[in-house]
Amino acid sequence: MVFFLNTTGEILDDSQRAAFEGYIKAGGGYVGAHAAADTLYTWPYYEKIVGAWFGGHPAIQKAKVKVEDNKNISTSFFAAVVEREDEWYNYRTNPRPNVTVLMSLDESSYQGGSMKGDHPITWCHEIDGGRAWYSGFGHTKETFTNPDTVKLFMGGILWAANITSVKLKD
Repeated sequence: MVFFLNTTGEILDDSQRAAFEGYIKAGGGYVGAHAAADTLYTWPYYEKIVGAWFGGHPAIQKAKVKVEDNKNISTSFFAAVVEREDEWYNYRTNPRPNVTVLMSLDESSYQGGSMKGDHPITWCHEIDGGRAWYSGFGHTKETFTNPDTVKLFMGGILWAANITSVKLKD
């Protein structure tokens, strides 16, 4: 399992990129948190893995988050709509055509959304034999002290690792 936790920039050289791509194609799992979408802009394959690249963000603020898929282990315990405070990323492209959107932002509930009303914030997909799960949650330290957000990421890790026999506990 590979977890990019708030990575930025060109963090892998060519041989590391080749190894990472081989790992995904061999059935490996990837999880990305927040700034993981602000990483490896010079490697198009990484955009396929992460789903979309960072495009900007407004100030940290509360927003309503809609659960679109409550069957995924990472989102199964959430209410249909939750309110959270974080630094909400806008993405250069909408990943929806290539991923399963698990959660999206209600752009009418905060200022600065630029995704034209369709704003995925957590998603997953199978890619080239592997699995990738990403969430835009994760800028503030409070994000990682919220029990539901910890379960969100734990569920993402389990999903990406294709571990289905484990149940998340409260």
